[in-house]
Amino acid sequence: MFQDKGVARLLAPSASQTIFRVLTPVQANNSTESLEKMKKRLILCLVVILFSCISAAAQQSQPPMQPLTFWYGYTINPGKEDEFLDLVKTVGQPVRDKLMTDGVVLAWGVQVSLLRVPGNSTHFIWYAVADYAGVEKVDSAMRAQISKLNDEASKSGVAKKGQKPMTSLTARLGEIADMSKVHDYLTRDLVIGLSSSAPAGVLPYTRFNFFKVKPGKAADFRKAWEKYNKPVFEKLMADGVVLAYGLAVEEIRTEGEFTHFVWYDVKDLGSLDKVRAAFTADREHRSEEEQDSLTHLFVSLQDVDASRSEVYRSLIFHVSMPK
Repeated sequence: MFQDKGVARLLAPSASQTIFRVLTPVQANNSTESLEKMKKRLILCLVVILFSCISAAAQQSQPPMQPLTFWYGYTINPGKEDEFLDLVKTVGQPVRDKLMTDGVVLAWGVQVSLLRVPGNSTHFIWYAVADYAGVEKVDSAMRAQISKLNDEASKSGVAKKGQKPMTSLTARLGEIADMSKVHDYLTRDLVIGLSSSAPAGVLPYTRFNFFKVKPGKAADFRKAWEKYNKPVFEKLMADGVVLAYGLAVEEIRTEGEFTHFVWYDVKDLGSLDKVRAAFTADREHRSEEEQDSLTHLFVSLQDVDASRSEVYRSLIFHVSMPK
């Protein structure tokens, strides 16, 4: 029995032999390399996770886009509409299209009112930019263009017999539009939604709903609008009914008739019926108590009697394509 145990002890590896086998130089080196590789992989994973968190946080911290839109409101003399549009295409369009290619102008166009309203501008030229620097670039470029064309007209000399002398651009515009009624606006979108699948070449109709929010209630009005109206517009945009929408204010206040306005673009007038139906359905699916509460909320935030609406159709509509 003891002999068997002795044989067993002789045949069994000793503790020192076991340690020796684990810590042979080659195996110890391989083990160290494996640990180093594991550490590097762990560090790499942590770095990737860290950068992902930083990127996500940066995206969340970025303020929402709130572009500026400059509007030139003109009252065109009867019968001069085509001449006005010709001026836009030959004078302003090359400048704004170039700036759009350069990434300064986000979109621009020309609109006319669907309804003739005494005292209102008949035509609007508008352009949208990201910030005031963009406004300055467009303004400087347009001033340079107008100055260049006026100089060319003045240097043209005396007209040949039977020809009219070349008229300056400023003089031509004075013949086409009632310059005493020009009204410029600079507005900012507080909230904006843009479709990524708007049909190319469309000349949209735009509906404007103007509101006069009570003093001190602007934040509450925006909060209520985003909670109850924005989801409806988002659904309409996803369905292709609305091409774009926004909640905006005058960046530089020029009049007191309104404080906020909502605008949205549609491809045709029939789409306005779909917008109306969508809002009606949204309200009707709510309980009567909730409907009354919602009505009371919006009435309490604005001067309802000051509300008004307008619909415009586009004659020119250019928008920068996402790169």
